[in-house]
Amino acid sequence: MSSESEHLHAVVHDGDGPVALLVHGALGSRSYWDDNIGALQTVCRPVVVELWGHGRSPSPADPERYGPPGYVAEFERLRTQLDAERIWMIGQSLGAALALHYVLAHPAQTIGAVLTNSSSAFSEPEVWAERTETLVEERALELEAHGVEVLRDSWINPGRSKRISPEVRAKLAGEFSGHDATGLARSFRLTNAGVPLGDRLGDVAVPVLLTNGTEEGRFQQLLARVRQIPDLEIADLAASHAVNAQDPAGWNAAATRFMRQHAETPRAR
Repeated sequence: MSSESEHLHAVVHDGDGPVALLVHGALGSRSYWDDNIGALQTVCRPVVVELWGHGRSPSPADPERYGPPGYVAEFERLRTQLDAERIWMIGQSLGAALALHYVLAHPAQTIGAVLTNSSSAFSEPEVWAERTETLVEERALELEAHGVEVLRDSWINPGRSKRISPEVRAKLAGEFSGHDATGLARSFRLTNAGVPLGDRLGDVAVPVLLTNGTEEGRFQQLLARVRQIPDLEIADLAASHAVNAQDPAGWNAAATRFMRQHAETPRAR
């Protein structure tokens, strides 16, 4: 199969409203959003995307498909395939950074964005590179040497959090075995470096809700950078990094209220 014919796996749910692309973070998978889907269906049509090498998505050989432009092209392909004029972007962690890259590339096709804590999106690019360069290569080498199971108990696996519902945690545990070590290693090496938004945050031209997990102390230091987004709302929630899965009731209430508020906002094309 050629790289150009390989596409991100997406689960399309029914819903009342426009399409919303839901993008998980590193080592996540399709069931990560299960405790949010029911609420979201009252305001949108949720489409759950899995990143390259994650779950049922393939692992393209072309390195360019792993960078933000490659993901933006896939999100835009999904929008047109679903015949959606404008969409919501919903992202968690790395997925939040990739969602913002789409927003910047296609503002006229975006209603707004709902994001969770994302150091990859909001760190200074130089700081992010210094912090992650060694870690990324170590994890990639582990994957190539030992396969995906080497990261099952890693702190970067969101499915380890005991604050996630047992049902979702069990599904994530089962889906973890479906990850592809080659695709994950490529993701660590090729996606990571290009995701920080840097000085482009002030160019975000759609309404954005940050659902802030206040118990992730390191991320709170980045809120000044988050506030560079012009049309921003912050909802503080008693959760850590996996905000929407650790406090689904709070996240669902904040996200659906925000999406109703901005659903019919007219925008110039």
